[in-house]
Amino acid sequence: QLQLVESGGGLVQPGGSLRLSCAASGFTLEYYAIGWFRQAPGKEREGVSCISLSGGIAKYADSVKGRFIISRDNAKNTVYLQMNSLKPEDTAIYYCAADRFGGVHAMCDMRSGMDYWGEGTAVTVSS
Repeated sequence: QLQLVESGGGLVQPGGSLRLSCAASGFTLEYYAIGWFRQAPGKEREGVSCISLSGGIAKYADSVKGRFIISRDNAKNTVYLQMNSLKPEDTAIYYCAADRFGGVHAMCDMRSGMDYWGEGTAVTVSS
């Protein structure tokens, strides 16, 4: 079965950190650009960060620049999102997606079609 599985979400206090993982099953991630997206209650899904096939290009939403770091380990077929200095407004369901032909900019702007989506992992930032 071809799928993406996110993990690492949870409840954290403001200022804390979490690392999300996006693991692929049934296909090889190294042939795909990978993005992290989030959707807060009552809001539209938005791009958070995207990374190119080689990992050489990364894009971040302005709201997370300097706090989040995206990385990939193609040998482990996994992409990570290190989230630091978390704020209550980071609370959302976080999803990862894979795009075979899109560039990171189009992907994070949600202007390209995603080949696969994960089911999401919940992140709650609250004291």
